[in-house]
Amino acid sequence: MKLFTSTQLVIPMFQVILLLLLSTIALLIGRLRLALFINYCFTLYWGYVANVDLLKAEGIVNLNTFTFIYFGIGIVIVLLAMIGLMLHHE
Repeated sequence: MKLFTSTQLVIPMFQVILLLLLSTIALLIGRLRLALFINYCFTLYWGYVANVDLLKAEGIVNLNTFTFIYFGIGIVIVLLAMIGLMLHHE
């Protein structure tokens, strides 16, 4: 539990505003799946790309096999969601 209370993520304000703007536009035009996809992509980016310095220990990226598998599954989900959004016919 201490890990969750002691970790500080840095998310730039313009990215938060961009997320809210894109999600709101997608929801206003009735694209719920697109809004969920946008939120998922931002979350994946913030967790693994934007805050990679939290994963570093003494200048070396400290990633284990589980981290790569988890991130890989996240990328697969993004790809499958993109295919699903492109092939979806209303």
